[in-house]
This record gives sequence, structure tokens and C-alpha cells, in this order.
Amino acid sequence: MDEPGKDDTILHNIGKLITFDGKGPVSGEEMDRPLVIENAAVLIKDGKVTGTGPGDRIWAEADLKEDAECIDCCGRCVVPGFVDPHTHAVFSGTREFELGLKLKGASYLDILKAGGGILRTMNDTRKASRERLIEEMDSRLDIMMRYGTTTAEVKSGYGLDEESEIKLLEAVRDSKHPVTRVPTFLGPHAVPPEYRGKEDEFVDLMIGVMRKVNDRGLARFSDIFCEVGVFDLEQSRRFLKGSKDHGMEIKIHSDEIENLGGTRMGAELGAVSADHLLVSNDGDLEAMLKAKTVPVLLPGTLMTIFEERVPRARDMIEMGLPVALATDINPNCMVPSLQFIQAVSCYRLRMTPNEVLAATTINASAAVGMVGKKGAIAPGFDADILVLKDASFDHVVYNFGVNHVDRVLIGGRTVLDGIGW
Repeated sequence: MDEPGKDDTILHNIGKLITFDGKGPVSGEEMDRPLVIENAAVLIKDGKVTGTGPGDRIWAEADLKEDAECIDCCGRCVVPGFVDPHTHAVFSGTREFELGLKLKGASYLDILKAGGGILRTMNDTRKASRERLIEEMDSRLDIMMRYGTTTAEVKSGYGLDEESEIKLLEAVRDSKHPVTRVPTFLGPHAVPPEYRGKEDEFVDLMIGVMRKVNDRGLARFSDIFCEVGVFDLEQSRRFLKGSKDHGMEIKIHSDEIENLGGTRMGAELGAVSADHLLVSNDGDLEAMLKAKTVPVLLPGTLMTIFEERVPRARDMIEMGLPVALATDINPNCMVPSLQFIQAVSCYRLRMTPNEVLAATTINASAAVGMVGKKGAIAPGFDADILVLKDASFDHVVYNFGVNHVDRVLIGGRTVLDGIGW
């Protein structure tokens, strides 16, 4: 991508500009009450939003240069670029053959114990060069961007040794893709074969790797998979406490299959987000609320593991938690489209269209520490903006299975235009 836009840009003739005010994540009824400006315009300078409002007023206030770019939105809807707050987009290889095993009754943990799952991807990833990892990640980011993702958290976790985990994070850093990437170190994602029965030693190893990762500035967050058959509560606590003590922000994979207490523990340590949360209880939700930990829900993953239950999205919203949504794109859940996740969240989690927009913009930005920069169309924010094909965001979740994005701007520059259905 070129440098962020240096010339003035104005988006005008916007039928509806739909955003949230950008002051912070929204919760409760506020998730269903976006700011809607009709017949709107957006002014951009040096890659940042400098003004929004009714088109007549913005035109009157704008002091545009002669070479300013004027983008006619033709009465369409404009929303913030989507933020995907939980992805595993950097890995090598695919596992499409596992679908047949799942259809015959094999569980996620069955496949993992048999040497498939994460461990299969570990072998492919360890063999891949950094350049190959960048190429594969960028191809996924291309699709994600076409469907509106302009910022994505990207986790390591498929190397499971020092060399490979650092290689993954270097790939995230060295990519030139226009999608903004927020790197997370997920070294303790699974136990590699060489450490089976020596899980505590592996956690110690990953604490050492975490320190090197942090010292080199390769990741903003640390994360661990707290789950039966992976890492128990005390191992997870030790890793996250070590990360926090070393100055890293922390996240946690918790309550995906069984509740080990990871969500509450993560919240008590000040986790920025807790992710999955399928079997979280009232105490877990209250702990997140008290700690201001963002719950990140991953409904696409529920489909790929044939899980009939859903997380308590409505309870979370009603008690005041700022729910966020993510694709969880990974070899077990190859879902690059946040539009698909938005639709699934309406039909399975009973979230409204406005709530899913909040959950994939301003609340998702809070889950990756980007409040004030990403997730809203407001003065001072990066000009990451989507022009939809429709006059209303409701069409995205109503007519799902197609791409509703027409134009993608990142940092004030158009990176995709005229995207087909």
C-alpha cells in the first residue's frame, strides 16, 4: 500500500452515514443506537477524518485543494471499516480433509489427540519460509478486505517452538498488506508432541519466548488457550501473569468447550478481551464487566465444530458488556468474511443489525486496543471507510451470502473499488 492519503478527500452524496461516536465501546441499548446522518459527507485530510455531517454543511466548511479527490457515494450507505478482533490468519497449509472426519462424529479434541488439528498445521507452518507465510496470509487478508475488514488482530500459535513462533510474528510485521494488523503472541496454543506430559516445561519455554517477542516489539498482546486437553487454569494464569509483569497486554481463549475458570481469571488479571465464551457463567460475565474486559464471540467456529449451543450474547448485551464479534479465521474455521459473521450473529445469537455493526467496529476496536483510532467515522480517526452497495446496512444481514461492499478506503486511500457481487 502507498503512504496514507496526503491530499484532501471528500465523500459526498452519502445516503446514510452510520457510525458510533467513537468515544469508546458501546454496550446495552447504545449498541442498537448508532449515529445516523442522512445526505451526509465526510472530509478526510492526511489519512484522517476531519469532519462529518450533513453534506451542505461539510461542503460549506471544507477548504479543499484543487487536486482534492471527490468521491460520489451515489446515495449509498457508508459505515466504518470493519475490525476483526480475533484471527489466526498467519499459518501454512489447509485441513479440508477434516470435514469428513467431523461429519462422521470426530470431535475437535479427538482430531487434536490423533495428531490432526493444530498439530497438523504446526508441521506445515514449521516447514514454511517467512516469505511463504506472508504470501499465504496476504491471500487471506485480500479476501477479508474485499468483505470490508480494514483492521485485523493476527495471532501466532501454529509454530509452537521459539524459532517458528518468532517467524510467524515477523511475517505479520513484514507484510506490506494494506489491512492494519495487530499482532498477538499465542505461543501456548497447543502442546507440541515433544512436550506431551511436560506441559509445565512448555509453558516455561513460552514465557521465555514471550519475553523475546516483547523485547523485539513483535506483538502487542499475549494469549493462551485455557481448555481441557490444552492448558489448565494455573498454567494459563502463570503465563498471563508473566506476560503482564513483562509489560504486555493480555487476552485469553476461554470457555470454548469446558469452563475451567479462565474467563474470570483473565478478567481479574486485566485481560483486554476474553474470546469464545460459549460456556461462560454469570460470575464470568460479572468479572468481565467489572474489569472492562471485552467479550469476543466467534459464531463461525460453532458451525465448524458442529456445536448447537451459542454464547449468551443477549445476556451480555443486557447486562452492559460491549460485545465484539470476530471471524476466528483459522485452518479449522476458514471464514474470512465478517459480513457472514454479522449475518450468523443475527440469526443465531439474536443480535440486531445495529448491534452487529457495533460489535464489528467500535467494540471490536476496543478488543484490540484501538479505541480512538479505528472503528468509527469521527474526527481524528483513521479514515478506514466502507461504501456499501446498498442504501442501508440492514441489507448486509438480510441478503447474506453476497458481498455488499463497493469501495474500501484505508487511511483515506481507495484500496478497492467497484467490487463485484
